[in-house]
Amino acid sequence: MPFAAITYDIKPGYEKELAEIFGDFKRVRSSSVRDERGGSAGTILATAVFLRGDTLVRVIEYTGDLEAVARHMATQPGVREVEAKLKPYLTRPRETDTVEGFVATFRRSLLNTVAQISVRDLPGAA
Repeated sequence: MPFAAITYDIKPGYEKELAEIFGDFKRVRSSSVRDERGGSAGTILATAVFLRGDTLVRVIEYTGDLEAVARHMATQPGVREVEAKLKPYLTRPRETDTVEGFVATFRRSLLNTVAQISVRDLPGAA
């Protein structure tokens, strides 16, 4: 299962406030990702958020098409709420108010994958 990581450039010194924002996160309505025609395009399996200094990283484990995952996330009320609450803490604005802006920002914020290793990928793993 692939992972994706996106970064947020934030003002340092607000760890408590940022943790509260993500602590109140409202889960997505559905982990099933649909394409623009309504067909199955993937699943969001897990997400995690990490913070140090002026960098916040969100890691997403997913199946399917990453572009469809980004589009799905752009429409979720909890994700939209987090993006709005983060605005005062960003050092570089993120244009995430529209689906197109969210997807473009997602692409720009995406870290390059260096390695992905999971025991689930081993032969015989259940």
